[in-house]
Amino acid sequence: MTAILKREISSFFSSITGALVVSVFLLITGLFIWVIPGDLNLIFGEYATLESLFYLAPWVYLFLVPAVTMRLFADEKKAGTLDLLLTRPISTFQIVWAKFLAGLVVVIISLLPTFIYFYSVYQLGNPVGNIDMGGTWGSYIGLFFLATIYVAIGTFSSALSDNQVVAFVIAVVLSFIFYTGFDSISSIQGLKGISEMIRQLGIDAHYSSLSRGVVDSRDVIYFLSVVFAFLYFTKMKLSTKKN
Repeated sequence: MTAILKREISSFFSSITGALVVSVFLLITGLFIWVIPGDLNLIFGEYATLESLFYLAPWVYLFLVPAVTMRLFADEKKAGTLDLLLTRPISTFQIVWAKFLAGLVVVIISLLPTFIYFYSVYQLGNPVGNIDMGGTWGSYIGLFFLATIYVAIGTFSSALSDNQVVAFVIAVVLSFIFYTGFDSISSIQGLKGISEMIRQLGIDAHYSSLSRGVVDSRDVIYFLSVVFAFLYFTKMKLSTKKN
């Protein structure tokens, strides 16, 4: 399992994929937060806050994470090496777990440089350090968990096709549904009685909850449940091929 994990991480950063994902994420968020005039620009705002980052990041990751994960199994299928991989003396779930962790490492690396933004906002506070620390750290935790779901969805999507573009599109659509689709469905007039239950099925309800600075076990359980559900679906998909 460790060998697969190392191979995948090395593959990401020996090609342009890893560096491109990190660069694009930082470029887009940096431009909106520091350069482009508008409501998201921190310089034009009245408060020292990273709310713009935590608003933008889920939408940027919605496309960048599938770009990372689309090749995880699709490449193996296209090259005909998946059957060989499945015959290795490790379980199918270990293979899935290693692929998932490799994608997650790339996403985490793209997130780490944003602590420069955090330090800048901390210094810009009046007085210095006048920032909602609880909300900021809660948002970082929420963003991390959101990214894990995107990676899990992307891993599953990659197992569905040997075409990277198809895997990318499936991952984007599923991630979009989980991020904001359930919120939209819950707003339908005829579903008022169960609207909150439907809303709780989506990522945004739990992401927003963590962003308030309160780490609720129900939110953590939700994120972990969705992640393991998609990893299990991936394992089942590969197991049918293995058999």
